[in-house]
Amino acid sequence: MKRVVVTYGTPEDPSAFDAHYRDTHIPLVLKMPHLRGFEISAGDVASSDETSAVQLVAILTYEDQDSLDASLGSPEGEAAVADLANFATGGVTILTIESETIA
Repeated sequence: MKRVVVTYGTPEDPSAFDAHYRDTHIPLVLKMPHLRGFEISAGDVASSDETSAVQLVAILTYEDQDSLDASLGSPEGEAAVADLANFATGGVTILTIESETIA
């Protein structure tokens, strides 16, 4: 499985971030082709790095790299990525990982 882990730093206006994420960004992400799973954090995000406050964590799951590439390269994927500039005022970090189930 290929996973995209997105961490959003604390935005200038957390209430506006939450509203935009819920009402605009989630619907954009759900339209992305090849998406097998989409999870977001609920409630506060604890971090071992006290200097890096995190507002929200999202995890997108794809079957493989080709599916991820096709999804991001689609009009729907491009729209979701472009939307980040509209609400992620606290910064965003995107990690792409290959995952395997151990237990």
